[in-house]
Amino acid sequence: MKKDISFDPVEGISIAIVPDDQAATEEGKPGWQVYLLNHNEYPIQNVIVSSNGYGVNPADGEPVRTSTLRHVLLEVEPHTAVPIEPIDPALFHLNNQYWVSYYRDKNIFDKKFIFVPDSIVPENLIHIALLDRSGVLHS
Repeated sequence: MKKDISFDPVEGISIAIVPDDQAATEEGKPGWQVYLLNHNEYPIQNVIVSSNGYGVNPADGEPVRTSTLRHVLLEVEPHTAVPIEPIDPALFHLNNQYWVSYYRDKNIFDKKFIFVPDSIVPENLIHIALLDRSGVLHS
């Protein structure tokens, strides 16, 4: 029964989107990279990150939905940042959702991280200690 399942809060896990020249999509256009960060003192196992974008096209007001991508990581060590995927800046006008599920011991955790439209902008860059780079952080 659902009442028998413990839904512990996700702590110490973040998603960061950082500028990255190696992720550039076209000549002269800056690239961005998505990272999963484990700030905890313990590893997390069997990690699944499901990503997609959704919103409306500003040109015609029609709904837009990107494909769903799924990434599997067997283990993410403590105090580690793992690259997940590059992201095209043309998608920054959408809600960009990253749904993270993982195990810690025998317990399963999951959380959705949603970057709202136009939140991935240079004005929102902060220093991310785990990466030693600037980026947009969602915890």
